[in-house]
Amino acid sequence: MSSPFKLLKTRRFGPLFLTQFLGAFNDNLFKNALVVLLTFQAAHWTTLRPELLGNLASGIFILPYFLFSATAGQLADKYDKARLARLVKMLEMLIMGIAAAGFFMNSLVVLMGALFLLGLHSALFGPVKYAILPQLLHEDEVVAGNALVEAGTFVAILVGMLVGGMLAAAVAHPAWIAVGGFCIAVTGYLASRGIPSAPPPVPELRLSFNPLTETWRNIAFARQNRLVFLSILAISWFWLYGGLFVAQFPAFAKVVLGGGESAVILLLATFTVGIGVGSMLCSRMSGRHLEIGLVPVGAIGLTLFGVDLYFASPVGLAGTTAHELLALLSIPAVWRVLFDLMMLGAFGGIFTVPLYALLQLRSAPDHRARIIAGNNILNALFMVVGALGAASLLGAGLSMPALFGLGALLNGLVAACIFWRLPEFLQRFAAWSRQWRLP
Repeated sequence: MSSPFKLLKTRRFGPLFLTQFLGAFNDNLFKNALVVLLTFQAAHWTTLRPELLGNLASGIFILPYFLFSATAGQLADKYDKARLARLVKMLEMLIMGIAAAGFFMNSLVVLMGALFLLGLHSALFGPVKYAILPQLLHEDEVVAGNALVEAGTFVAILVGMLVGGMLAAAVAHPAWIAVGGFCIAVTGYLASRGIPSAPPPVPELRLSFNPLTETWRNIAFARQNRLVFLSILAISWFWLYGGLFVAQFPAFAKVVLGGGESAVILLLATFTVGIGVGSMLCSRMSGRHLEIGLVPVGAIGLTLFGVDLYFASPVGLAGTTAHELLALLSIPAVWRVLFDLMMLGAFGGIFTVPLYALLQLRSAPDHRARIIAGNNILNALFMVVGALGAASLLGAGLSMPALFGLGALLNGLVAACIFWRLPEFLQRFAAWSRQWRLP
């Protein structure tokens, strides 16, 4: 297949892509709309401070990944994944109904409950969308499929955040946000009905609902293959590293660049476009097969451009009033920051797409969904640890540019440790480099 985009036209992939895209879009639309409402209308809902509400919302959304990912992996190994996708979409419609009730009742508890259930919806769908790819796609299409899913997910997150923020500011009554979310959920359900059947590998599996024991068991499955397990750790590190940058964008835009809300959107859009470009480029550079030699390429780029962002971050732009977007874009130093963010996103796509494909293709089919569930749990754990670590360092007086530089140096150290433990990555990198060497 000459272009990965041709997969979008196939029944084997198109409905799945649209289903996961709309799910990520809806999650972030509702979450960001709720955070915006709570930030600017906090007194209308609660006596808690807005900054506490924002962190509370993020924590509530991510908590289900720890509690239910292990169960989600079992379900995806025991039942038809296409059927599970449709059931998850039906749950999403129900959640939007609960959210509408929360808005009408003016109940923060009900709204936070709906946000928790949306996190559950995402946790349940995670093992499905990744474990189903090797069943629906030919082996030489798996990298392209992962590239499209990776790019689509980040675009959906960005667009969902933007639309959620605009809806929160524009609608006459916040219940219209839930109505919009319900319509998106219905569209996602209709798309899910086109996903081909994906029979379960272990239909006789006995379910266990203890998240601690099942999480440990899933990680134990992954550790049976050292390449798979270290790939999971590398993916989790990327989520920590990428989250380190994205979480600082609002404060970085204000404190370092001296911009307003439009500057935050610009930083998010630049990083997201970079990931999309990098993911698609990775698919083309892989030559229609899994090429783990691209992982060191991604790691090197993530380190170099993270360090350069430290040096590129301007000093003295922040003032008493926020710069307009056009005024910011007239400053050469801002363009260097945007270039670094674009490259960080691009090399992030090059880094993660082969790792996700490796995780799917090298995991034992009988345990694939549960191994992916273990990956999702570790991803969430790393993001929480990264957020706490960043908050502690910033609270101790470290500047945001210095935080980026420190994160980049740690990224280089982590990559070196992984490649030392798994020399296959560097061996494949050397072989791939010889193929691409100019005559």
